[in-house]
Order: sequence, then structure tokens, then C-alpha cells
Amino acid sequence: MVFTGIVEGTGIISRIARKENLSSITVQTPFNFNEGIQVGGSVCVDGVCLTIAKINQDSLEFDLIIETLKVTTFGNIKEKAIVNLERSMKLGDEIGGHMISGHVFDTATIIKISEPENNYILTLHIDSRLQKYIFPKGYISLSGISLTIGEVNKNKNTFTVYLIPETLRLTNLIHKSVGDSINIEIETQTRNTVDTILEMNKESIHG
Repeated sequence: MVFTGIVEGTGIISRIARKENLSSITVQTPFNFNEGIQVGGSVCVDGVCLTIAKINQDSLEFDLIIETLKVTTFGNIKEKAIVNLERSMKLGDEIGGHMISGHVFDTATIIKISEPENNYILTLHIDSRLQKYIFPKGYISLSGISLTIGEVNKNKNTFTVYLIPETLRLTNLIHKSVGDSINIEIETQTRNTVDTILEMNKESIHG
């Protein structure tokens, strides 16, 4: 399944059932979000592609396997947490952001929140192994939101994103605090290009 990174609204985690290496979550959904949706369909929940296990009138249930719990923020998610929601793309849908698979790589940590007049800026720290994919003006998905990267500090493994009022209104980023973790997905084309160039350079050195 593919998503656009344009969040449709937010939901609330109303129930978490934890078992060994498996969790089930219930997400209260916005008005009309469940219309036409089917069991087995995919929803991007905070940047993670999840399969619908059960549909209720105003909520959806999902199962989270061990890999999802290990790599994403869902390993430590709590009830009443606010999550971003986007239904999977349909043929003919407009791509307002960039193509997102919902396969989260890791989490980024918010280390600073700045609010200069009419602006809202997040500074995030990531694992050093992902820094090679981070470029100014490049695309990135944070909690399922398609965003453009601002400044990059490769020495400190940090980068910034600038949020417009509409993004703050529709998503859960306004509720995040310094120290919070956010799911991160690297844009596919960027990842493939960087990996190809690095592999070519490696071959030329050892060739």
C-alpha cells in the first residue's frame, strides 16, 4: 500500500492489549473516517502501515507484530496518545506530499522546539546511520507527515523541519514535546540514490 503523507486527521489510542511479542490497539477515528473502509485494508497510523483487524462504528483495531513494536514508537505507546491517520491511496488520488510506504526505519527524537513569530520549528536527532540520507530541501516522513527538511547538521546528526499552521492543525505534532520520539521514514528515491552512489564509490576504490 502507498500513502501521500497528507494526514487526514488524528485519532486517539483508546485501548492497548499487550501479549508476548504482539500488541493490539484500538484507535478512535474522526467522523466519517471509517466510511467505506474494510477489514484487511491499510491505514497509515503515525507513519506506520497497519492492517485493519476489526472495524467498529467510530474506531479501528490493529495488531502490532514484534518488528513494529521494536522499530517504531508503538513499543512504548500509551492509551490516550494522539496519532496521525491517513487512508491508503486510491488510483487517481492527488499526491500532495510524497510517496510513503509506511515502513518506518527508526525513530527521531525532538531535541528543540522553536516558535519565532508565525513559525514552528522542530529540531530532531537521528541515528548516525541515517544521516547520509538527510539533505536540505529533501523529503522525509515524520509520523506519517510529508515534510521538507530545513537545516542539517551532519556533525551532530540533527535536522530541522518547519511546520505551517495547517500541519499543526491537522496533525499531532503540536502535542509533541522535547524528548518525544517520532517515527521516521526516508524517502525511497533518496535512499536508493544514496545507496547506489555509495556502492559505486566503494567498487571504484576496490576496483
